[in-house]
Amino acid sequence: QVQLVESGGGLVQAGGSLRLSCAVSGRTFSQYHLGWFRQAPGKEREFVAAISRSSRITDYADSVKGRFTISRDNAKNTVLLQMNSLKPEDTAVYYCAAFPSYAAWRTPSDIDKWGKGTLVTVSS
Repeated sequence: QVQLVESGGGLVQAGGSLRLSCAVSGRTFSQYHLGWFRQAPGKEREFVAAISRSSRITDYADSVKGRFTISRDNAKNTVLLQMNSLKPEDTAVYYCAAFPSYAAWRTPSDIDKWGKGTLVTVSS
């Protein structure tokens, strides 16, 4: 059984930084690809970033490229999202997800392992 718990959200001014962390329980952590998604009020959940099992492959939404960095520590069973140069439009609940097929980040409806989310609010 895989469980995901996000932390690190909060209130930050535009231009600031936050680092989100997702703790993943279970012995099979290294077998999963991992990703971050977000959902703003009144909008659908959208992809933010993904990282492969080996960390060799990463993908980012165009809206966060150059500002956000995803990483993982297989020894600590955690996945991180470093967010810099934050904008008010980054305000959302951020969710961590785990998936056995890397391509699954393209179809979030196929992902069945999600955390409960952490709220990020960026003030202007």
